Amino acid sequence: MRHEQVLDALGAAIANGSLVPGTVLRSEDLQERFGASRTVAREVVRVLETMRLTSSKRRVGVIVREPAEWNHYDPRLIRWQLDGPARPAALATLNELRSAIEPCAARYAALRATPEERGRLTALGERLARTARARDLSTFLEFDIAFHDLLLSASRNPMFGQLSAVVAEVLTGRTGHGLMPPEPQPEAIALHAEVAAAVAAGAADRAERAMRDIVVQARDEIAALVSEGGPRGE
Repeated sequence: MRHEQVLDALGAAIANGSLVPGTVLRSEDLQERFGASRTVAREVVRVLETMRLTSSKRRVGVIVREPAEWNHYDPRLIRWQLDGPARPAALATLNELRSAIEPCAARYAALRATPEERGRLTALGERLARTARARDLSTFLEFDIAFHDLLLSASRNPMFGQLSAVVAEVLTGRTGHGLMPPEPQPEAIALHAEVAAAVAAGAADRAERAMRDIVVQARDEIAALVSEGGPRGE
């Protein structure tokens, strides 16, 4: 198997609890289990260690770490969690993170964004409205990711900006697992337009309030779809 295939299979097994903390992984076992070369097995282990999912112990091998020690901001770990049985819990945790960060980012974007960024955010809000009406969820997702990425970077807080990949994984996972309405809700589209307008006007309180409403609405939509029997198409 190729490197990415082995990494996804092994990482998902750790992320979703199939390989519990304390499990010892040996290179020879990985080669046999996945039909991978020694080089691929070693590279996969190296990546898992950089994600803090595993650690190496002399004379023992590679050991799966406790979840509290993982790098929970790694987009790959988020993707594996959203793909597995722990999806509802992962979504709840991620929404709490978004609730804490994105409204603040919107506030600071209203205060710090450049004129060019304000114009781009407004244009993205308009594109979201067009693709929502067309029920083009794939293109809508692209614009949605771009909208939130720009908002985070325009806050001029580099720590907020580095959460862009995390938010992108949440938005991608939501669409990929059928946790979006067939047509994005008009209220959500209006709120994105409101955020863009508030940022353009330099209205910090207004931008923060509208972004908080976006996150709350997303949380409620996901909860409703999950309670109705799970994602569509699964």
